Amino acid sequence: MKTLYHLRLNKKIIRDASIVLLPGDPDRVPKIAQFLDHPNALESNREWNSYIGELQGIPILIVSTGVGGPATSICADELAQIGIRTFIRVGTTGAIQPHIKVGDVIITSASVRSDGASKDFAPIEYPAAADFDVTSALVQSAKASDCNFHVGITASTDTFYQGQERYDSFSGSVPPRLKGSLKEWQRLNVLNYEMESATLLTMCASMGLKAGCVTGVLVNRTIQENIDSDIVASVELKAISVAVNAVKNLIKVVRF
Repeated sequence: MKTLYHLRLNKKIIRDASIVLLPGDPDRVPKIAQFLDHPNALESNREWNSYIGELQGIPILIVSTGVGGPATSICADELAQIGIRTFIRVGTTGAIQPHIKVGDVIITSASVRSDGASKDFAPIEYPAAADFDVTSALVQSAKASDCNFHVGITASTDTFYQGQERYDSFSGSVPPRLKGSLKEWQRLNVLNYEMESATLLTMCASMGLKAGCVTGVLVNRTIQENIDSDIVASVELKAISVAVNAVKNLIKVVRF
């Protein structure tokens, strides 16, 4: 039986699971696992930390992707090799539209491909679109919760500073081609920045897999740049809750 090189998982270990929740942060994996029945730790290697649990008797895998497209692509590709067919990113984000509040939840319908990894799966003209069933399940879950949520387009970048037009990096500058990019995405009604969805959505759609993305808003950059560390846990919890309940919704309509 094939065991994955990076994730150190195989079909037996994951109990033939076909759906995975994908936080970026390895430390978020056990937090999500608390929402599952019978959670158990599996493997931890580099940025990829994994747990297995159940919802309504169906095995659900949780694996961290690490930061950015390259690590995400390794994670998703290896998971697909052992039978995962539905991928839900559970992350945090920075909003760029003034009407979005800290603590809100954003459900990504599609992503701007400002990454590099997605180009290895499809030409740039190919959209980074979320799967309809997954997105519908996330929306249904968010509607049933007590959180404010938004559905729309996410800008997904390879870099946290220059790619998102931040000037508080070591260099204090961004390349000329990126100057004004934040205002341009705002004008085009992009909701937020993050760093994994373009890669995940492009690769899954191009390979006939299902993928979606839900993120909790840690900061609104039209107001300030600094994240309040006191609200991180509660924001994570909202995104996790929406994602887990979305899986329950998917179980009703998608055969796993």
